[in-house]
Amino acid sequence: MVLMMKWIVATLLVAVLLSSSEVVEGAPQVPCYFIFGDSLVDNGNNNNLNSLAKANYLPYGIDFGGPTGRFSNGKTTVDVITELLGFDGYIPPFSSASGQEILKGVNYASAAAGIREETGRQLGDRISFSGQVQNYQKTVGQLVNILGDENQAANYLSKCIYSIGLGSNDYLNNYFMPQLYSSSREYTPQQYADNLLQAYTQQLRILYNYGARKMALFGVGQIGCSPNELAQNSPDGTTCVERINSANQIFNNGLKSLVDQLNNQLPDARFTYINTYGVFQDIISNPASYGFRVTNAGCCGIGRNNGQITCLPLQPACRNRREYVFWDAFHPTDAANTVIGRRAYSAQSSSDAYPIDINRLASL
Repeated sequence: MVLMMKWIVATLLVAVLLSSSEVVEGAPQVPCYFIFGDSLVDNGNNNNLNSLAKANYLPYGIDFGGPTGRFSNGKTTVDVITELLGFDGYIPPFSSASGQEILKGVNYASAAAGIREETGRQLGDRISFSGQVQNYQKTVGQLVNILGDENQAANYLSKCIYSIGLGSNDYLNNYFMPQLYSSSREYTPQQYADNLLQAYTQQLRILYNYGARKMALFGVGQIGCSPNELAQNSPDGTTCVERINSANQIFNNGLKSLVDQLNNQLPDARFTYINTYGVFQDIISNPASYGFRVTNAGCCGIGRNNGQITCLPLQPACRNRREYVFWDAFHPTDAANTVIGRRAYSAQSSSDAYPIDINRLASL
């Protein structure tokens, strides 16, 4: 009887091990993943640009085997989503993607990029949302050549996931920088959000015309809670800057409405909204439940909240990185990105994604 029980347990263990290895080694949920965004998801596209917005130096990447151009100590949200979708390895940046490699998707994100062309110009070269979409159009041309014809390419692309996350810099490096940009004098927060969403929609329609059918639109996070904004505008260094956050919420509400509008207008496509703002709010309100201790300061940075000057080359970073929400003056740590990426992929609450999460989007 004891021998029989041992045999049953051993058989079950083998079965569990086999099934788990199949999940890891099997084909990904979708054939490819295309990424558009800013420094929150840039993985090297700015490395060779004439730009101040770069992260190709230590201590960036300290928990990723070294710097790559990612603005974190480790993974970005899209790296986490890439793993959850079952890809073997990460999606390559446009700056180095070539040949058959583009079949798994491309990351076009560029630090300091915005929806508006002028956004981030004080930081030097960057690839705006429209520039990223133009780069995607070049990739589609290459895919047509690889796959044989436009119909084959269209069929292939219709199965892929598209992540779009822009708008942060249009506030951080434009609207709330009145000394360099006039937008806050020209538009109310509502008018500005409407203007951004109009330009954003134009680019989404181009993506649609070039084969995109499953698009996840990431809302803007709580910019008013970043160490940089707390350092500059929060009297106690912990209370988030409400005028910035409320402007961000106006944009997010418009983006969520846009999802409904596009799902009605383009019935053969599926759009969904990822509530980054809400997830961030949850992390900052309940840090201990996620293992965080420090929510208002960068792990690496200089000045008040480690947020007045962002992480400099070879600057010593904090050791307890797992306990920090922010890696530098603006960007989340690997630990915070993991929470956001997981909840975007598989919604933990009904408000995380609307109408569906990325896991369900992939399985459509």
